[in-house]
Amino acid sequence: MSHSLTIHHRLDEIDPEEWDALGEADYPFTRHAFLNGLEQHDCLLPWGWQPVHFTLREGGQLVAALPAYIKDNSYGELVFDHAWANAYQRSGLDYYPKLVSAVPYTPATGPRLLLRRNIADKEQRRILKQQLVDSAIAFCQAQGLSGWHLLFEREECLKDLEDPRLLLRQDCQFHWHNPGYGSFEDFLAALRSTKRKNIRRERRHVAQSGLRIRRQPGHELTDDEWRRVHQLYAGIFDRKYGAPTLSADFFRHLGRELGDQVLVVTVRPADEERIIACSLFLQDSERLYGRIWGCDEHHEFLHFECCYYQGIEHCIERGLRHFDPGAQGEHKVPRGFLPTHTVSAHWLANEDFRHLIRRHLLAEREQVADYCAYWQAHSPYRREESR
Repeated sequence: MSHSLTIHHRLDEIDPEEWDALGEADYPFTRHAFLNGLEQHDCLLPWGWQPVHFTLREGGQLVAALPAYIKDNSYGELVFDHAWANAYQRSGLDYYPKLVSAVPYTPATGPRLLLRRNIADKEQRRILKQQLVDSAIAFCQAQGLSGWHLLFEREECLKDLEDPRLLLRQDCQFHWHNPGYGSFEDFLAALRSTKRKNIRRERRHVAQSGLRIRRQPGHELTDDEWRRVHQLYAGIFDRKYGAPTLSADFFRHLGRELGDQVLVVTVRPADEERIIACSLFLQDSERLYGRIWGCDEHHEFLHFECCYYQGIEHCIERGLRHFDPGAQGEHKVPRGFLPTHTVSAHWLANEDFRHLIRRHLLAEREQVADYCAYWQAHSPYRREESR
């Protein structure tokens, strides 16, 4: 059957149940509630994310979709292309606007080319993915956009496409993997002694501070607690580098709509109910994703406790196999996180730049491989451990 293409400028034009029948069942970041929450609670347009979502229907049924945004900047993408934009500008060309398929502000690998889960035929799935790719490129050509950028898609999906028009770009993050630890002590036992002692020292220091640390599902937090979590998150931006993009209403929306898929670590003084620090995670049936951190008091090692050790402990208790704590950060390696490849795909309308960037990416790929190999060689795990 033929597939009809529609471009939506608002996700609420699409029925949530239809949308959530696409992609991986519990991957949180492409759920209708997450993406529509960003749109409805002022997290996108003020920062240059203009929604243009692509959908394919077959006989009236939604069978595939591609979340996408027209961008006039590169803010919040976490695949850094500023050098590309500068090269365009030096050549007298416009790099912006461009089309981006990504989850805003979320460098968490997962499906971006979303297919209805009950489609089992591999060739039909490949055709639908290719139609989404073709539609995005045709849209860029029709609108005069410089290119299309597919960020943090699963590597196996991009390899299956085998589309020569797409330039693959690799990067490196640091993730934690759970081979089936029974306890946090089992995890520590897998580490080299110096790393094990350091983690114990850091956790002991926090435990002796008298702070109360609690892990809570998102639906347990009150509106006042969510306002405080947002205030702490926003304070990091105010003190360091600009303005927060996620609103307090969006935080409350997550707690209300995604419930158990939201995990919040809160920190309170021993004799007060006031939250002084927090970290926020999302999760699915296999993975934990670290998203935000905030604090307004300095306590040594508290960041590591809230953002890493509480997350590792939660994964072990819940049997989650993978912990993605977010982008960048070599300091994660001594704490059990190992280099992990991430992949994005790029189509550029300008043929000359497409050839130049293809060559650049070949050299960059070698640099990324060397970087990952270097940090893998500095693994904190004992040699006899199979990582």
